[in-house]
Amino acid sequence: MTRRPLGQLEAEVLAALAAADGPVSTAELRSRLAGAPAYTTVNTILFRLHDKRLVTRVRAGRHYLYRLAVDEARLVADRMHSHLRFASDPAGVLSQFVRTLSPQEETTLREILAEQPGDHG
Repeated sequence: MTRRPLGQLEAEVLAALAAADGPVSTAELRSRLAGAPAYTTVNTILFRLHDKRLVTRVRAGRHYLYRLAVDEARLVADRMHSHLRFASDPAGVLSQFVRTLSPQEETTLREILAEQPGDHG
């Protein structure tokens, strides 16, 4: 089994919570993640995300049920912008990012840029 960096697992947990119809338990969430991470690992990630106020939790018997507490799109966009802001070559980063988009992602990006005010080329 290949280990993912904690940041990647946090992102996967947040995405799984965003896709959930309601609050989910650690065990339910674990079943939605690729690679079957250990229950304790998922639980640790959830506790960290709760401490960061990215998820909320409610007690359900002896366990907690978790729900996303932030807008996933805003969270991911903020992370992307933060990484871009600290890059020594932001244009190079954006160029590399665009080259790795799927055709559908590229179409979506073009549509979004077309909707924005200003000249985008």
